[in-house]
Amino acid sequence: MAIFLEEKDPLDHMFQACTTDQIGEFVPEKRSFRIHGHSTTVRLERAFWNVIELMADDLSLTVPQLIERIIDQCILANDKNVASCLRVICLKYINVYAA
Repeated sequence: MAIFLEEKDPLDHMFQACTTDQIGEFVPEKRSFRIHGHSTTVRLERAFWNVIELMADDLSLTVPQLIERIIDQCILANDKNVASCLRVICLKYINVYAA
């Protein structure tokens, strides 16, 4: 599917590019993992899970292994909110490695 930029406003472009097929990207999805032997459930929008899956694949890790690594580092900056930490890491990853 080709996307043509006709609008000057990036938000207009993003909203016009969204189709009903892409609506699932906005829907939160819960996933459960065992991290350091503890059951952990994370709720993120599908768009973030897509980035996490890409990151895991790029690093030759499973998604739980990647999340464990992220949690081990983010716990220093954000003690309680794992989902928030994962969202920020996804944005940073996209900004640095997808550019």
